[in-house]
Amino acid sequence: MRGPHNILRLIRTGATLERTGAMGLVMNAMDAPPQVRAIMRFLAWPFQWLGYKGDPGMPPATRALTALGPAYIKFGQILSTRPDLVGDDLATQLRVLQDKLPPFSTDAARESVAQELGAEVDSLFDEFSPPVAAASIAQVHRARLRDTGEAVAVKVLRPGIEKAFRKDIDAFYFAANVIEFLSPSSRRLRPTDVIAHFEGVVMGELDLRLEASSASEFAANTGEDDGFALPEIKWHMSSRRVMTMGWADGLPLGDNAALDAGGHDRVALGERVLQLFLSHALRDGYFHADMHQGNLKVAPNGDIIAYDFGIMGHIDEYTRRVYAEILYGFIKRDYRRVAEVHFEAGYVPADRDVDEFARALRAVGEPIFGMDASHISMGSLLSYLFEVTERFGMETRTELILLQRTMVVVEGVARSLDPQINIWQVARPVVEDYIRKSIGPRAMSRDLGKTLTVLSRYGPRLPRIVENALIRQSMPVAPAPRPSRVWPAIWAMGGAVTGAAAMAAVFLLG
Repeated sequence: MRGPHNILRLIRTGATLERTGAMGLVMNAMDAPPQVRAIMRFLAWPFQWLGYKGDPGMPPATRALTALGPAYIKFGQILSTRPDLVGDDLATQLRVLQDKLPPFSTDAARESVAQELGAEVDSLFDEFSPPVAAASIAQVHRARLRDTGEAVAVKVLRPGIEKAFRKDIDAFYFAANVIEFLSPSSRRLRPTDVIAHFEGVVMGELDLRLEASSASEFAANTGEDDGFALPEIKWHMSSRRVMTMGWADGLPLGDNAALDAGGHDRVALGERVLQLFLSHALRDGYFHADMHQGNLKVAPNGDIIAYDFGIMGHIDEYTRRVYAEILYGFIKRDYRRVAEVHFEAGYVPADRDVDEFARALRAVGEPIFGMDASHISMGSLLSYLFEVTERFGMETRTELILLQRTMVVVEGVARSLDPQINIWQVARPVVEDYIRKSIGPRAMSRDLGKTLTVLSRYGPRLPRIVENALIRQSMPVAPAPRPSRVWPAIWAMGGAVTGAAAMAAVFLLG
């Protein structure tokens, strides 16, 4: 699949951006230099006819991404939460991608529900509305259960979404391979591994049974969290392509005017959404990894309601401690400790200078403190961070990609509620609480108890394990088998025959 045919897909991407008028917006958002703008226009303009036309009624950026497919839409959803990176105009256009995409027909949805649940829609529900929200992978219908009368949300996958998504991911793989080939320095960022991680995450989103399971586990972890609520999953009304859950009444978290009219404190909401995310990531190691405004509501009592659990993140306990120590070091402005944690975790090669790395981190972190959030240039900050990681040979950590991406999204959500929010001040109590509970003396005794518990399970087997290890160590090592010469000879013969045939063809055809 990952062959040169994907060149056409990538050319079509640029051509679609040019044809829909989105190329200029993207270049402006990236603050691209004049030479880059000229090159992109020169490459895309002749191929405009290959680009998708899209829906002329949509804004240019939304029009381009919806025409290109679901993976591009997912990327646009992330950017829609970061007006500080892409500008207010482009962020506003892209916000439509969260839950206001063109729906597929209600008849197709009813047919899918009947096929998946094994009964006609009218026998399951008293009501089944037209779609109330449509996103890149699925759409939602409001319904009422016939047996209980309860209002529910029925989520249905788009027809053919699996095939469309695989086509997009195939092109992304091809682009990553080309980048690695043409730019060896980019290999430290492991673009192919990044795409593989992204593929694994979103392919899980295409099985709604997994989403229902994720929602159930998330609810068990967060049941005691104040100001946070989740709709209940209806397992008997869910399957691979259909999921039914309780209906969530509330105001969209992205509608500031409605929140103000409802008397909600947007500053408090911004702080809470950021602290909830950090608490779930550090305390539980299991977090909602798609926390944009389209997946969050505010209940009449002020609770934040989360839904759409197709993308969930998981990090192990050791990585959580490393991440917390890095955050805590930045909060305390202890850049030496932040640098040491990077070296201890193996994120930076051991042959680099820890003091020099600490000084580089200070240059990244110091501008954040004591400065109005609205005056921080996130673009310049990210650019300098990239230079620092490149200089010190840091590789992309695929296990942290989802965590880092979600942190960017959540920060964008919080800043859309309160542009003056200081993420470090808001994060401090959550991180300090985790540090106190997971790295102090009490945590050490708890870890020792866990270790002893594991050893006790293996106690009866330890003598046999030691005896087998000693026997294997005393056995002579068998010589490695000599490589067979048969297959190389066959390949060489095949190459000779192919070459002779090619030469004969050239000679005969002149």
